[in-house]
Amino acid sequence: MSEVIKKYFKLTVGILTLALAGFIFFMSMRPSSLEESDLRVWRASSESRRLAAVEILTGSGDNLDIMAACVDRIAALPDSGKMKVRDAAALCAAGIALRENGK
Repeated sequence: MSEVIKKYFKLTVGILTLALAGFIFFMSMRPSSLEESDLRVWRASSESRRLAAVEILTGSGDNLDIMAACVDRIAALPDSGKMKVRDAAALCAAGIALRENGK
């Protein structure tokens, strides 16, 4: 009887170890930078992290508040959660450039 318990204990420990290794692997594959994340992560991040991401994506410190507000509005749209932050920032940058050139 003791051998059966040891056998199932070893099997359980082995399965749990594989599950833990898989969990760690998949968690490490998630993008850690806000620039490469989707808009669901954008909405959950802090204002300072958002502004830093916009500055990195645009490469300048111009219109950071406007860009962050624009990406916020895109993130508030229905079914926009899977859109990448970099794509939303590119749309906002194009809109701001059009607006500035139209003046």
